[in-house]
Amino acid sequence: MYAVDEIGPERVFEVYDQKTGMHGVAVIDNTARGVGKGGIRMVPDLATAEVMGLARAMTWKNAMADIPFGGAKSGIRADPRKLSKEQKEAIVRAFARRLAEIIPKYYIAGPDMNMSEVEMGYVADELKNPMACTGKPAEMGGLPHELGSTAYGVALCTKTAIEFKGKSLSGMTVAIEGYGNVGTFSHKFFEEWGAKVVAVSDSRGAIYNEHGLKHAEIMKVKAEQGTVTAAHGAKVLDGKALFELPVDILVPGARPDVINAGNVNNIKAKYIAEAANLPAKYEIEQVLMKKGVVVLPDFVANAGGVISSYCETVNMNSEQMFRMVEQKLKANTKIMMERTGADNDTRKAAMGVARERVEEAMHYRGWK
Repeated sequence: MYAVDEIGPERVFEVYDQKTGMHGVAVIDNTARGVGKGGIRMVPDLATAEVMGLARAMTWKNAMADIPFGGAKSGIRADPRKLSKEQKEAIVRAFARRLAEIIPKYYIAGPDMNMSEVEMGYVADELKNPMACTGKPAEMGGLPHELGSTAYGVALCTKTAIEFKGKSLSGMTVAIEGYGNVGTFSHKFFEEWGAKVVAVSDSRGAIYNEHGLKHAEIMKVKAEQGTVTAAHGAKVLDGKALFELPVDILVPGARPDVINAGNVNNIKAKYIAEAANLPAKYEIEQVLMKKGVVVLPDFVANAGGVISSYCETVNMNSEQMFRMVEQKLKANTKIMMERTGADNDTRKAAMGVARERVEEAMHYRGWK
C-alpha cells in the first residue's frame, strides 16, 4: 500500500496491455473541486510513487489557479527515443483504452513530458470523446499549449508581482533558461511589455548581450541553426552561467534543481519566475527568500497551461482563453503577494491559499 493522508489519493491505477507491452499508472489525488486534471508523461523510469507526488502537486496547482479541477497525473513507462511513431501511437491508444472507465468521469488527461498535441489527438480519438483530454490539436477543437498560454502566465505573474512591489517591468533585464515553447513565448511577452531579455539558453549553451536580444532574431537563428548559441553579437556562455548573471529577473524554464546549493549564493536576480516545475528545492528557495528575492513558485507562475486546459473543456476560443489566464494569474498572484509575511515566503503563502480552497470544497461535500 502507498501512503495516504486526509487529502488523498482517492484512486491509484496500474494498467498493462499484453499486445503492446504498455505499462502505465494513473493517480486521481483529490476531486473535491472537480474532476482530476493532470498530464500524461512518457518516461522510461516511471514510478507509481512519483506519479502520486505529481498528482498531489496538481491538486495544489489547480486549486491555486482557482479552476474547477481536482488533482491527478498519469504516465507510461517507456523510452520514446526507442519507439517508432507507430509504436508510440499504439502504446498511447492502449493506455487510453485501459483507462476508459475513469476518463473523463474522474480524470481528464493532457500533454506532459514527451507527450504533445499529437498524442492527445490519439487519446480523444481512441475514446471517441473530445472531453477525454485537453491540449488536442486545434483541428480537433483543442487549445494546444503551442499557443503560449504557459509563458503568458509566467510573464504576467512576474509583471503583477513587480507592480505589487510598486515597480515597473519596463526596462528590467531578464535571463531565460530553456528556449522551447515556454522560453520562446516568455521572451516574446517580456519584450512586448518593455523588459529587456539579455540572456537565453538551450541544450547547447547560453548567450548573453547586456544590450538585449531581440525575440524575432533569436527565433530565426534557432530555426535555421538549431541553437541560440549561433546568434551574432552575443557572448556564448556555459548554460549554468546564465543563473549567475546580473539580471533583475531569472526565469528557470527547463530542468529541475538548476538553482541549488552550488549556485544559490551567486544568484543576483531580484525576481525568480519558476516557469519549469521544481527548478529549486524548497530549502533553496528559502535561502533566496531570506535574501529578499521574490520567488514566484512554479505552481503559481506556470499555471497558464492548466487554465488553458480548463478553457478548452468549456469550448472557449484562444482569445477568451488568454483573457481567462490574465484574470486568474493577476488575481492569484496578488492574493499570494498579499498573504506573504515578513519571512518573504511566497510558496508558503500560496500553499496556504491552495489548501484552504481544497479543504473548503471537501467541507462542502461532507468529506471532513
